[in-house]
Amino acid sequence: MPHVIQIGFFDDPQRRGPEELLRAWSTLADVAESAHSAGLDITVVQACAHRAQFERHGVHYRFLPFGFPLTAAPELAPLLRELRPDVLHVHGLDFHREVAWLAASLPHVPIILQDHASRVPRWWRRRSWRRTMRCAAGVAFCSLAQSDPFARAGIIAAPTQRYAIPESTSRFSPGDPLAARRLTGIEGEPALLWVGHLDANKDPLTILAGVSAAVAELPNLRLYCCFGTAPLGATVEERINSDPMLRGRVTLLGRVPHERVEELMRAADLFVLGSHREGSGYSVIEALACGLPPVVTDIPSYRELTAGGAVGELWRCGDAAGLAAALRRAAARPGPLARRAVLEHFERELSFSALGRKLAAMYADVIANGRSTRPCVAHGA
Repeated sequence: MPHVIQIGFFDDPQRRGPEELLRAWSTLADVAESAHSAGLDITVVQACAHRAQFERHGVHYRFLPFGFPLTAAPELAPLLRELRPDVLHVHGLDFHREVAWLAASLPHVPIILQDHASRVPRWWRRRSWRRTMRCAAGVAFCSLAQSDPFARAGIIAAPTQRYAIPESTSRFSPGDPLAARRLTGIEGEPALLWVGHLDANKDPLTILAGVSAAVAELPNLRLYCCFGTAPLGATVEERINSDPMLRGRVTLLGRVPHERVEELMRAADLFVLGSHREGSGYSVIEALACGLPPVVTDIPSYRELTAGGAVGELWRCGDAAGLAAALRRAAARPGPLARRAVLEHFERELSFSALGRKLAAMYADVIANGRSTRPCVAHGA
């Protein structure tokens, strides 16, 4: 059984303990347990202000302060050598010194880097990125299309393999929509749900314009918005109050507990987001887990998560008329059939078992092909 270490170099600025981190960073456990479900021996090694070692649901966890620079960290290198991994899976593309240090410390162990919404760096930083990528046997993105800008910039080159792997999965599940409506008070035909920040990237103003345009044919439409940060909050409220098609049809729920988001997703008819860019799209994955059809922008990660729009609808970023048309098409489909198709897609492509199979195939590929790390400069970032 291959032993994979999933390693997180991000050091929590809040200095929370391991249990708090697992609650706050749910994907840490979700990805690990998905891989374990495919028959892999998984250890999570995570930077943390507090030390802890335990096993949960078959996954081994080691939390410890890594120190900086890593060459001065007295515990990490001996721990990694003691664990004898077959593959190192690093979360994030931005840890250049750390990845170079890994490659020097365990030169015969292949390293896989997992993208978490990184951008192609400015030209003056690309040299250090190229060094890091030369250390990697593979790089995983939600969609292979997301890797293309890195390849065009000369950051990713052969023989580094690229893989399409979702960043995570979801523990949400479907439920009775009518019971969920009674519980949440959601109304509308269709009832639309938004879960995302009110910021320029999520583009709530285009969503509002599209909803306003769709009301002529969908007069009973309602939109409910869950959000955390709201830099465009005042502008959004002004837009709603100034448009008679939106007043009384849009409810700003603000920040809600995570478990309530699940109930809202069970109660709604369609999920909407206007993102211009996403590393993956956790809220979209959660919607799919609940069987909620997505009506989301045609960006690489959403295209991958929806199988090119095979479930739900895709529309062009910033195109309010395109959103209105997509809403009309999605609303015309029978709800139970649409939900069933979404759930079947989630189980096949994004569930714990599906993510586990994809991770296992990626790990097996780098092991079988002997794609170990290439020499790179340990302090070249």
